[in-house]
Amino acid sequence: MHGEYKVPGGKLVVVDLDEVDGVIANFRLAGDFFLEPDTALEAIDRAVNGLPVDADSMRIAAAIRAALPEEAVLLGFTPEGVATAIRRSIGNARSWRDYDWELVHAKAESPAMHLALDQVLTEEVGAGRRKPTLRFWEWDRSAIVIGSFQSLRNEVDLENAERYGVEVVRRISGGGAMFMEAGTAVTYSLYAPGDLVRGMSFAESYAYLDEWVITALRSLGIDAFYQPLNDITSPKGKIGGAAQKRLGGGAVLHHVTMSYDMDGGKMVQVLRIGREKLSDKGTTSAAKRVDPLRSQTGLSRAEIIDRMKETFTSLYGATAGGITSEEYAAAEELVRSKFSTPEWLARVP
Repeated sequence: MHGEYKVPGGKLVVVDLDEVDGVIANFRLAGDFFLEPDTALEAIDRAVNGLPVDADSMRIAAAIRAALPEEAVLLGFTPEGVATAIRRSIGNARSWRDYDWELVHAKAESPAMHLALDQVLTEEVGAGRRKPTLRFWEWDRSAIVIGSFQSLRNEVDLENAERYGVEVVRRISGGGAMFMEAGTAVTYSLYAPGDLVRGMSFAESYAYLDEWVITALRSLGIDAFYQPLNDITSPKGKIGGAAQKRLGGGAVLHHVTMSYDMDGGKMVQVLRIGREKLSDKGTTSAAKRVDPLRSQTGLSRAEIIDRMKETFTSLYGATAGGITSEEYAAAEELVRSKFSTPEWLARVP
């Protein structure tokens, strides 16, 4: 069995192994990482050999860490990264380039329609009727999008939202509330087969699926990096956040919203952002939590999106595509039956 894992912000970890009577045998670790002393490589190989093939990532990483010499130095990788590569090899995980990606940047839609399209397109990828897809969103109105498990009244000032004409919707993924107006955010969704993140924990998959956009932002001069669990940030402040949902057929929905030129004053009027939530960000003003892409690049929103498209295509390959009439029809039905209903919006009051 063969597995590879590119550590986000680090090096490539490559493993080869056999399964013999339910245990790992003939394990070999390789990669472009740095490791001192040389004998630490043999220590890692010995630690993995003999482990059950169904050992989870935590057990594998613990065995490696316990076997390392006290003076060992690992640069560009971790025992957890090796464990991820092992789990991916045993689970026959795939890599980005194994898929024929489609890139979609369609017309502006209502907030509810975007959320419905996320569910429909993820399900279509899971069913094998759609290629793995990267979709950029365009908004036709202002919106607050709350996470699947958030309390509506705790997160949103409904009176102010109505006053400012901001539509409130609930998505199918977890995470926190997002505020955006047309032209002020860069939002995209990845609809990926589950095999792409096989063997990864949720935390590992966030970093893995966001690595390409970190590369794109750095090419624009932004010192961007991933901050667990689901933030994209920089030394000048938070840029955006991600959320995930695994749906039937094993497909993964991974969507990200990054601020381009946000009205922070309006945001704090429509969102009930408590001091406790801000305290771990080291700020006293919600408006300072998100540092817009515009201030760090001086580029238009369209130019930033173009660079993101170019980066994704150069790294993984992608062809331009669209949304079919059948997919639109399925999404419209979901808007009617689910995403625009009071029952869905207030399912957590």
